[in-house]
Amino acid sequence: MRESNARQHHVGYLQLLRQNRPFRLLWYGQFVSQLGDWFDSIALFALLLHLTNSGAAIGLLLVAQFLPPALVGLGAGIVVDRLSRKTVMIAADLGRAALVLLFLLIRSPETIWIAYAVSAVKFMLGAFFEPARSASIPSVVGGDSLVAANAISGITWSAMLAIGAALGGIVVGTLGTSAAFLIDAASFLLSAYFVYRVPLPRRPDRRPTSHPLEELREAARFLRDDHEIALIALTKGLWSAGGGVLVLLSLYGREIFPWGVEGALSIGLLYAARGLGAGAGPIVAQRVGGSSTYFLRRAIAPAFLLTGLGYAFYGIAPTLWLAALAVVVAHMGGATEWAYSSALIQMHVPDQLLGRIFAIEYVAFTLMTSLSSYTVGKAHDAGMSPRSLALAMAAVFVVASAPLWVLWRRRNAPVLERHDVVDVAP
Repeated sequence: MRESNARQHHVGYLQLLRQNRPFRLLWYGQFVSQLGDWFDSIALFALLLHLTNSGAAIGLLLVAQFLPPALVGLGAGIVVDRLSRKTVMIAADLGRAALVLLFLLIRSPETIWIAYAVSAVKFMLGAFFEPARSASIPSVVGGDSLVAANAISGITWSAMLAIGAALGGIVVGTLGTSAAFLIDAASFLLSAYFVYRVPLPRRPDRRPTSHPLEELREAARFLRDDHEIALIALTKGLWSAGGGVLVLLSLYGREIFPWGVEGALSIGLLYAARGLGAGAGPIVAQRVGGSSTYFLRRAIAPAFLLTGLGYAFYGIAPTLWLAALAVVVAHMGGATEWAYSSALIQMHVPDQLLGRIFAIEYVAFTLMTSLSSYTVGKAHDAGMSPRSLALAMAAVFVVASAPLWVLWRRRNAPVLERHDVVDVAP
């Protein structure tokens, strides 16, 4: 173990992409697959609304996307730590490419069940891919590049949100939903190709224990013995307690600031603002405080408050443009929390446990997002206004930040060398 709280060498984003070929290939895979995902999402939303004319159909689709990954997430973590992470990612990509083609069979209200069933299985495969990708990053970048690598991942996601959704709408509007599904399938195949070319170092063979539950207990013991990392691993779940704010983007666009057919242009603007904020947050935070572990730990709680502040202003914003600005501010905080908590886990958790720890984190995130989104939707149907809901969610973010202020209590925090092995036996 070593102490590392000095300001780390700053690695530029473009510098990392230019000079680190393995990470660049991993990023290429993320870029194309997430771009295709938004083509897929816009096509499904349009298709379900066309066939059912029901907003509830969209809500059920979101449940199908968020809950199944939580059910398989812990098992996925075991698989990620047992097998080659490259193999897991390639298998997940190939499986999703095949699944997306089944959406082409949706032709009538009687076949919409395919959308729910296929989405559930597709997102289950994503529950294997994402922990494997996150656990692979420390194998291809150095410790001084982890913050930049996670920031690039977050920026890419936000860019694909802003750009992919717009392009997806154009493709669906001009070429139809089938073209969008074919593009998404092709994006997964291309992602698998890029991942295949990533020269991940060979990990030592790990003998499985007699029962998968023991492997989960191993990860649980590690978190039990390191309360600080346990808290950091739960920060995405805590943030997602207010994840119902994503429902409010559509409600504001349709009911508060309608612009375009059914408020489609307003909704698009607010989602683009979300993407802009998510992309800018880690960049601004790193410029302000650098990438030392000391700053990373202490930035997480204020990031929650920034999200709460943004949605508090969102609740009273008098115009669409000010509401969009509030969304930018809010998601600057959310993206900073996401990138920094991921980097801290990669710095502190031994390689042989990374898959399971990221899987636990993923389960917490998906469960809380599902619960929060469902609660906001039910509250709105019961008569609560979008503005009141925005203020309520702002309060949730402030309350959720409370346990995270303990990360300020210690100036020195040990950082694990990537080659260290930690004994987590009882």
